[in-house]
Amino acid sequence: MQFGIFTVGDVTADPTTGRTPTENERIKAMVAIAQKAEEVGLDVFATGEHHNPPFVPSSPTTMLGYIAARTERLQLSTATTLITTNDPVKIAEDFAMLQHLADGRVDLMLGRGNTGPVYPWFGKDIRDGIALAIENYHLLHRLWREDVVDWEGKFRTPLQSFTATPRPLDGVAPFVWHGSIRSPEIAEQAAYYGDGFFANNIFWPKEHFQRLIELYRRRYEHYGHGPAEHAIVGLGGQVFMRKNSQDAVREFRPYFDNAPVYGHGPSLEEFTEQTPLTVGSPQEVIDKTLTFRDTFGDYQRQLFLVDHAGLPLKTVLEQLDLLGEEVVPVLRAEFAARRSAGIPDAPTHAALVEAAQREAVTR
Repeated sequence: MQFGIFTVGDVTADPTTGRTPTENERIKAMVAIAQKAEEVGLDVFATGEHHNPPFVPSSPTTMLGYIAARTERLQLSTATTLITTNDPVKIAEDFAMLQHLADGRVDLMLGRGNTGPVYPWFGKDIRDGIALAIENYHLLHRLWREDVVDWEGKFRTPLQSFTATPRPLDGVAPFVWHGSIRSPEIAEQAAYYGDGFFANNIFWPKEHFQRLIELYRRRYEHYGHGPAEHAIVGLGGQVFMRKNSQDAVREFRPYFDNAPVYGHGPSLEEFTEQTPLTVGSPQEVIDKTLTFRDTFGDYQRQLFLVDHAGLPLKTVLEQLDLLGEEVVPVLRAEFAARRSAGIPDAPTHAALVEAAQREAVTR
């Protein structure tokens, strides 16, 4: 099972000091956080994609390429890549290039995003969101698997005898997760292609995500990719820890209360009860995270959000120390011990290459 962190890259004032980091400071902080994630033994770093203030990660592949040069083992991903407003040709080429630079340590999460105004900024209509996601990914999927593509669709100009360059590393496309917090059509899409499904369950009650994941698993089996319990699932989470849970709550409360997404809404206590957010001791994080398997079944990737709402870099790095030293080692052992027989690992480039070679031999 893979454990890691994801960032949304918000530039938010620290409510305890009133200071807002510069864009340069926030971008450099995200790089430092990724490097720290590798240092403490985490598996994955993922960055969001946003094109509006107060967020800075408008070019995920640029950032991930920079991080790739400064890490050796860390899996680099997105959370998410906007399949609706990005040209699938550019996605195909950008991520294939990143694949080569990072020696295969790359996958990506596709999604529609949660910022409505981004659609007209890139010449799209939000009312076409689902249709764009479906058509654009169909093209992207082909661009990575066919050397020469002829294409005609509704939302972009046709392609004639087109070859995306560079070709995917070792002839194997990056693994794709389809991310969703509300759309059964995206769960269906992930199942159809046999891709991963990432339910970023950090906001809504668990029952909503249970239904999405159950749909994905059921349809994954329907399309012949394997048993439902072998479908590839990822989950989100949010944590803030101190050795003493009372200290964690006291320190995190002003950040929660003023967070740009959920600030001035439900109380911290209500939110932690209804969502994966855990504010407390490392043991409380372990205990709550282990319940995710009871709710959603065996899964392959767990990502935590730790650097939002104006938290200073020093505090975030302390969170990563606690994750790496006290939380993730226990979670690895506990999830492994509870794992049902035959459950596949999270896909890696090496595993995908090996699978492709086995398939070629059997043809």
